[in-house]
Amino acid sequence: MNTVVDAAGWSYWPAPAKLNLFLRITGRRPDGYHELQTVFRLLDWGDRIGLRLRGDGQVRREGDSVPGVAEADDLVVRAAISLKSATNCAQGVDIRVEKHIPAGGGFGGGSSDAATVLVALNALWGTGLGEEALAALGLGLGADVPVFVRGRNAWAEGVGERLQPLELPPAWYLLVDPGVHVPTADLFRSPDLTRDAAPAKIADFASGTVLGNAFEPVLRCREPAVEAVFQALSRVGRARLTGSGSGCFVEFATRAAAEHAMAELPGQLRAWVVAGAVRSPLLDALEAKQ
Repeated sequence: MNTVVDAAGWSYWPAPAKLNLFLRITGRRPDGYHELQTVFRLLDWGDRIGLRLRGDGQVRREGDSVPGVAEADDLVVRAAISLKSATNCAQGVDIRVEKHIPAGGGFGGGSSDAATVLVALNALWGTGLGEEALAALGLGLGADVPVFVRGRNAWAEGVGERLQPLELPPAWYLLVDPGVHVPTADLFRSPDLTRDAAPAKIADFASGTVLGNAFEPVLRCREPAVEAVFQALSRVGRARLTGSGSGCFVEFATRAAAEHAMAELPGQLRAWVVAGAVRSPLLDALEAKQ
């Protein structure tokens, strides 16, 4: 990833997608949030964030990266303002988002975009915050932002913010976006959602006994498009749901196997073959700049 500033003043930074390799809900906290357990797998594929520094202190978004989301509500803008406020930084920035991750799929696009803005601007502005402080700022923007800030595959608990780095074997993934977006709050209100699953251990995940997603039965029942994708993917492997979105995936040991499976899918499905990452390509880009 080239982070050299171009002739127009822009530098570009990766914002990788993620998968939840499993997700269960183990209870509800007094503040109303649910206790989760999951494994985050970062992917070597995602969005790209362009940043151009400004001397007037303004934070501006170029274009309409998320249709229908006002500039002030966009997570990338909020991330930059959060970092400015926390560090009393007088600099500003123009932000450009090149979207590849589908919205509402559970692939973490918005959270990853926000994390990339935090991490990259911390370097470009020279604000000097460490990983812990950046992760804390990220948590204020969304529960999935800290894992992208830290940039490592992880076992996660709490609302997803308590992270334990996890070594995962190389893998390739066939991803499919059914193209539907159900608000997470609606899913949490579903009477069919299992909210009191027994807590799992990392050993349960490693043995393959814990691979389900609590939202899968709810989404498959209420969204015919999700059910159709599960049916199609089940013919080529073990289909799974990621996060609380509608995105589905199957894991393969090799790229060739994943590409062969994609060729077997109905042609109208929106699908990708992508590699799992050992760590976030954002960290590689950051190190290349230093």
